[in-house]
Amino acid sequence: MARLRIGLTGGIGSGKSTVAAMLVARGACLVDTDAIARAMTATGGTAVGPIRLAFGDAAIAMDGSMDRSRMRAAAFADATVRRRLEAVLHPLIGAEVERLTAASHALVDVLDIPLLVESGHWRARVDRVWVVDCAETTQLARVAARPGWSVEMARVVIAQQASRAARRAAADAVIDNDVISLVELDAEVQALWGDTVASVQ
Repeated sequence: MARLRIGLTGGIGSGKSTVAAMLVARGACLVDTDAIARAMTATGGTAVGPIRLAFGDAAIAMDGSMDRSRMRAAAFADATVRRRLEAVLHPLIGAEVERLTAASHALVDVLDIPLLVESGHWRARVDRVWVVDCAETTQLARVAARPGWSVEMARVVIAQQASRAARRAAADAVIDNDVISLVELDAEVQALWGDTVASVQ
């Protein structure tokens, strides 16, 4: 029986995490690249040493983790910093993704990759790309409702990400999560999941 790797992506506030949970409930193995990055940059994480070497002690917080606020601000302000940080993190994340998928026994592995379209190198590592899509106004409203966020902060993040059109152009399937209920979203996911499983069995 064939196995399938799906790259799941979407802009901030699109509802990608909700869709990922729905896929896990249907038997998919989820590999969350953001979660991997957080673990690697936490205290004792495998990326902390290389980040210290690349950016100096100022990049490391008092608890020994990467100073996420400082590095996020620096990466948003300077594309060179962002590329240098990605050069440290992406190979480590890629190796961990391979380790986790090699250990998976699921028919479908779902790789949750927020910056799949932006990074370029992930496309060759998945069989299909699924994009969770919604209008930018919906993204702004959802993100601004999160604790510690504002509409202005949400706009900055959205501007750093691939455009809605670019994500849709890269998609093998688009999951619409604009002004719909969770029940409607679940039905949409189920239809796509059913077709996908049938295609690889």
